[in-house]
Amino acid sequence: MKCPYCSFEESKVVDSRSSDDCERIRRRRECAGCGKRFTTYEAVELVPIIVVKRDNSREPFDKNKLLAGLLKACEKRPVSLDTMEKIVGDIETKLQYSVEREVTSQWIGELAMDALRGVDEVAYVRFASVYRQFKDINTFIEELNKIMSEK
Repeated sequence: MKCPYCSFEESKVVDSRSSDDCERIRRRRECAGCGKRFTTYEAVELVPIIVVKRDNSREPFDKNKLLAGLLKACEKRPVSLDTMEKIVGDIETKLQYSVEREVTSQWIGELAMDALRGVDEVAYVRFASVYRQFKDINTFIEELNKIMSEK
């Protein structure tokens, strides 16, 4: 680790502790060259997840896009932002823990629909109507009938 003051490349760790969010480790270091102290943070490096879309194009997973879709589905519904962020976080965790580095957008959509089904049925149907590209009212009614039969 290079000292930010003198660029000397050797330092010793004086103190280590978890950061407030417990996602990183905070280390206080002392430069072996000039003796000044500085702080570094160590975090787990996440492997990027690639999403394979319906047209076989590929793009990095973007949790903000997923959250935007949930926000639209939950608009004017009693679903808190915290709940939607938790759903996105849970999906992101599943993707990180999966063995596959490339996942389909269909799988992500199914995970989102499964989560929404347990939170708000109206938001679930809204999300499903866009995700499954309902062509007409009959497709919409079929999905509603599935929900009703599960109750």
